[in-house]
Amino acid sequence: MPVVDLVADLGESFGSYTMGNDAELLKLLTSANVACGFHAGDPRVMDTTVRTCVERGVRIGAHPSFPDLVGFGRRAMDLTPDEVRTDVLYQIGALSAFTRAHGTRIEHLAPHGRLGNLVVTRRDYAEAVADAVEAFDASLVILMQEGEMAAVARERGLRMAMVGIADRAYEDDGTLVSRSEPGAVLHDPDEVTRRTVRMVTEGLITSRNGKDIAVRTDCVQLHGDGPAALRLATRIRDELQAAGVRLAPLDEVLGAPAE
Repeated sequence: MPVVDLVADLGESFGSYTMGNDAELLKLLTSANVACGFHAGDPRVMDTTVRTCVERGVRIGAHPSFPDLVGFGRRAMDLTPDEVRTDVLYQIGALSAFTRAHGTRIEHLAPHGRLGNLVVTRRDYAEAVADAVEAFDASLVILMQEGEMAAVARERGLRMAMVGIADRAYEDDGTLVSRSEPGAVLHDPDEVTRRTVRMVTEGLITSRNGKDIAVRTDCVQLHGDGPAALRLATRIRDELQAAGVRLAPLDEVLGAPAE
């Protein structure tokens, strides 16, 4: 029976601004990527999000970003690798204060937005993120796609989980089509759901050029923002279960870390 984690980005509200429907989305998830204040989130939002995750039994991961609150972490920034390392470590530390206060811990890390894109292609940024993880807790699982981050994780023996994003178009090499290009984000719920189930049960996804690509999917990325997002997330969860997929947090999907 295939086993997969359902994860989504949470805690992305800020001050008076509300992003997504975290309360309802948390009913569907096994894990959550929690914004750490650089692209979204603030201390009150982080506190509430962590507390609600604990109440719902949802595992918590850090979702660090470039320091780009205005651009929601989606703009390129010319940071040095040492700035990436220390910024990521700073954000993990901020979130860990709240997980400790609520009697839990950070279990994974998922680089957000432009940082998440660049660790796929930039070796120096991938190594900087790995350095931050090793400095904080080398047992953290790093959520990623194939590329430089995966190569660094394998070389260092770090735990890793491959993310499937079924509402994004893929290139023939397995990378995501840039959001700046038309068709990068898929909106047809039938297509998105079908792609998700196939990705998990068959290990395949079709690129935008029609090529079937082999993919490993340890976790499926759901989205909670947008008027139809919650309905789509519910449908994806239901159809995965109908296809015989068991939903479980990452420690069950990957197995316990080595002592």
